[in-house]
Amino acid sequence: MNDARYYSLNTYLRQTFGEKVYRLSLNGGMTCPNRDGSIDTRGCIFCSAGGSGDFAASPQQSVTEQIAQAKLLLLEKTNCRKYIAYFQAYTNTYAPVGVLRALYTEALAQPDIVALSIATRCDCLPPEVLDLLAELNTIKPVWVELGLQTIHEHTLHLIRSGFSLAQYEQAVSALHARGIKVITHLILGLPGETTEDMRASVRYLAAHPVFGVKLQLLHVLKGTDLGTHYKTNPFPLFTLEEYCDLIADCLALLPPEMVIHRLTGDGPRRLLLAPLWSTDKKRVLNTINRQLVQRDLWQGKYYRNEETHG
Repeated sequence: MNDARYYSLNTYLRQTFGEKVYRLSLNGGMTCPNRDGSIDTRGCIFCSAGGSGDFAASPQQSVTEQIAQAKLLLLEKTNCRKYIAYFQAYTNTYAPVGVLRALYTEALAQPDIVALSIATRCDCLPPEVLDLLAELNTIKPVWVELGLQTIHEHTLHLIRSGFSLAQYEQAVSALHARGIKVITHLILGLPGETTEDMRASVRYLAAHPVFGVKLQLLHVLKGTDLGTHYKTNPFPLFTLEEYCDLIADCLALLPPEMVIHRLTGDGPRRLLLAPLWSTDKKRVLNTINRQLVQRDLWQGKYYRNEETHG
């Protein structure tokens, strides 16, 4: 993908750390208040049993062991030297602060770990956790990833998120006040939402202090309540062309300094019910690129057309 058309994560990392940086997906062994009964026991309707950490290592291993294993897998593909420790599975601030401190500091102690990225919920950031994150942020960069998914309260209720837009806003404000970068996840294609609803969510992020965004295609997975609903009452899903056209709209709405961390997403193939075209990530990214090139031509802009080959 031609980075000149938007501020990609790859560009940001190269500018910040001087070379390509890779994420290592880690599992801190936590659960989620939307699963343990604090809010609900069923989780969000789209969430797999792996808690969005289907590519993370086993929590039975120590953080150091998980990092070593993840590095070995990467070294089969590339000779990388710098990494982001990405606590991905479930809600990674949902534990006593002492437990969190031990996990995070073990990861940051690795000299080739250059940043810490923590996926969590906006309602799982009490003051003592925020203070810990601020402290660690003085050692190495700390990013917090919040799964907002949509700004529309009726959809938040439908997907059983268990939090409100107001809670998300409070979390972003508290993190921003402590100098911690926020990455927000949006899901495009949630049931009942129009493309204008989705663009409204993107416009909302554009107006708030958000460092980066992950734009995620809705994946319908086996073993989820969404998957069960889809099999009995199929609802419309994006075609490849429709999705890529919407992504081009979204990129045009975001400020040029916002870092784009994701444009599609990787659903586990063994679980994916639909849309099946999403498994060909290269094709998706190339189609997005063509959409952007075409729009540039319409607007009288010129860029060298470089498609993705990896």
